[in-house]
Amino acid sequence: MTVSIILAQKGREVVSIEPNASLATAISLLAQKRIGALVILGADRRVVGILSERDIVRALAERGAAALAEPVSQTMTRKVSTCSEGETIASIMERMTQGKFRHVPVVDQGQVVGIISIGDVVKHRLQEMERDTAAMHDYILSA
Repeated sequence: MTVSIILAQKGREVVSIEPNASLATAISLLAQKRIGALVILGADRRVVGILSERDIVRALAERGAAALAEPVSQTMTRKVSTCSEGETIASIMERMTQGKFRHVPVVDQGQVVGIISIGDVVKHRLQEMERDTAAMHDYILSA
């Protein structure tokens, strides 16, 4: 199973923000959209960073309320792990676990085409397990 399956189910909407937007604006967007991360896009619409709730907590702990007026570029994670639609869900799950991050932008030819979260991966795995269980149940009943 590949990342494209998750995107086909959940859609390809990616909520993004520019690096010069204020952290307060980013927080407002996260709350409005009820999401846990924003993709930061540069002038060429390429990924230059990602801003998660965890990044925001760290910024507030280190710099206090003054961080809210700073640009997102001061707080975002610059080293972003991305994936392609053809990558397996198992490999993305493993990278998320090892890297301790919960969101991965999906990129095709340098452009963002979607984003998957650990919640998307877990939901997919649960559906997969339910299908396997039902198939096994049907097999046992027909034997």
